[in-house]
Amino acid sequence: MLRDNHAEYQRNQTRGVPREGAAILQGITWCGRCGHKMSIQYKGGSRYVCNSLLNHQGKTLCQHLPADPIDAQVVAAFFAAIAPAEVEAWRGALNARQQTDEALDRAEEQQVERLRYQALLAERQYNRVDPDNRLIAAELERRWERALRELRQAEEALTTRRATKSKSAMLTPEEQNEFLALGPHLPELWRRAGVSRADKKQLLRTLIDKVVLHRVTRDRIAVRIVWCGGEISELEVEPRVHALHALTRGTEMQARILELARQGFDDAEIANTLTQEGHRSPRRNYVPARTVQIVRQRYRVLQDGVATRARHIAGWLPVTAMAKRLGVSSSWIKRRIRSGTINIQRDPWDKRFLFPDTEASIVALRELKAGARDHLVFDPRANK
Repeated sequence: MLRDNHAEYQRNQTRGVPREGAAILQGITWCGRCGHKMSIQYKGGSRYVCNSLLNHQGKTLCQHLPADPIDAQVVAAFFAAIAPAEVEAWRGALNARQQTDEALDRAEEQQVERLRYQALLAERQYNRVDPDNRLIAAELERRWERALRELRQAEEALTTRRATKSKSAMLTPEEQNEFLALGPHLPELWRRAGVSRADKKQLLRTLIDKVVLHRVTRDRIAVRIVWCGGEISELEVEPRVHALHALTRGTEMQARILELARQGFDDAEIANTLTQEGHRSPRRNYVPARTVQIVRQRYRVLQDGVATRARHIAGWLPVTAMAKRLGVSSSWIKRRIRSGTINIQRDPWDKRFLFPDTEASIVALRELKAGARDHLVFDPRANK
C-alpha cells in the first residue's frame, strides 16, 4: 500500500491511492496500444483516456474508452473469480504447481550434487599435479575455478527459487473456508450503501494487478485482466455507438431485418431471432423490436399483417386468420413454420403463407397443437 500510494505514480508506475471517483478501475488501467498508463476524465461521463503521447510528445490522443461498460465486465469477472468453482480450480492448480516445484527441486538438487562432485574432483586433480609442471597446473586450476563458479551459480539459483516459492501466497484450510463462505455474499455487500467507491477499488486490487484496454473497432473493446497471481483473462466489451452503421455487423443485421420482414415475420420475432444470432442494437446488448421497426419503415417494407388485412383470397387463409381460427397467436404458427414443423411454401403470386380454408386443414393444425402430430405438410397453392 505504501508503494502504491506514492504520489509520483506516473513516474514510478504505481497504482496510486484509491479515491472516490466513479471509475472503479482508477489507477490500474493501461493502454493496449502504446503501453502507457491511462488517466480518467469525468467530463460528459466517465472515460479512460490515454493522453501520455499527447502530453509528452505532442502527438494525437491515443484512445479514450467509456468506463461504465468496462467496469461492469471487470467487476463481473472479479465476482466469478471468487466463486467456489474457481477456488476449487485454484486448489487443483496449486497442487499441480507444488508437484512441479518439487520435481524441479529434485532436479536442481541433483545438478548441485553433480557440480559439487565435479568441483571436488577438479580440486583433487589440481592438488596431485607436480607444481613444476606449470602448464598442466594452470589448466587444472582453470578447470577447478570453472567448476566452483558453476557450483556457486547453481546453488544461488536453487536458493533464489526456494525463497521465491516460500513467498507465494498460501491459504490455510481455515482461510480457504472463510473465503468460500464470503464469496456468495460479496455481490450483496458490494451493493450496500455503506461501501464507498474507494473500498470497492481497494477490494478489486486484492486480486487484480492491472487491466489493459484496447479498442479493436468502434463497437468492440478488448479487455485483458492481469491477476495478482500472474494469470490473464481476456474479455470483450461492446460499448454504445451512435448509429447502426457504426456496428461492425450493422450492414449484415440490416439486410437480415429486411429479409425476415419480407418473409412475413413481425418485429418482435425478428428482434428475437437477431439477438439469438448474436446481433445487437447501437445502444443495447440485444436487438429491440423498435430497432427492427425503424429499419423496416426506412426501406418501406410492410409487415405481412398489413397486407393480409388489405386483401382476402377466397378459399385460403393467411397466418393471422388461421391463428384466429385455432385460438393461438400468429407467432405460434410462424415459429413452427420457421422450425420446419409446419412445412408450407409461400404463395408464388401473393408472397404470403396461405393455408387451405378447409376443415381438414383446421383439424390437422388442431392435432398439431394438441400434440397428436409432430409434423404437417401443406402443398403450395400453385400445385393445387
